[in-house]
Amino acid sequence: MAGLGALVLVGGGALATLYATRSGPFKADDGPAAQSELARFAVGPLARLEAPADTSIAPDHVFYDREGAEVRLADFRGKVLVVNLWAMWCAPCRTEMPTLQRLAEAYAGDDRLVVLPINVDTGADAIADAKSFIDVHAPLPMYSDPSFQLPFLFVDPGKMPQTLLIDRQGRVRAAFSGEADWAGPEARALVEALLAEEG
Repeated sequence: MAGLGALVLVGGGALATLYATRSGPFKADDGPAAQSELARFAVGPLARLEAPADTSIAPDHVFYDREGAEVRLADFRGKVLVVNLWAMWCAPCRTEMPTLQRLAEAYAGDDRLVVLPINVDTGADAIADAKSFIDVHAPLPMYSDPSFQLPFLFVDPGKMPQTLLIDRQGRVRAAFSGEADWAGPEARALVEALLAEEG
């Protein structure tokens, strides 16, 4: 069923499985969606990368910066975004964070690219833990979606972590579900391809 998401909890609330299904530009009901030229980067650790030929504008969902101000992905229009949806309860999310940190460090001072981790933990204590965690991964900023809605608006609804590559026009150009090395040569080549496009 399109747009269906499910959450399975066991052991007093410990997250066991998070899954969903979807139809749309990334997952066609009648088979795999046609892929763009960015699909050539779906190799090695990025083998599961999806790069649809039929792109869509990133959703206009409100999330928050460290000070609690409202933010939307459209606020970053004109820049290439590497959006990472993560949570403290998600071990692969924490494992890959140093690779996002290294990616951000590699482009420090280059205002064409923003590495944008968005935490989806809920509750004040969990968000405080997330802030402490992200602070040891400077220069990554702290953004939060305490409504836990963003993971359900993209390629694999509910899967964690999710990383989205968004171009200067605000279009979702590629998506990856699961842990990856975002500092590796495959990811760097993908980022460079997006940066090389006409803005």
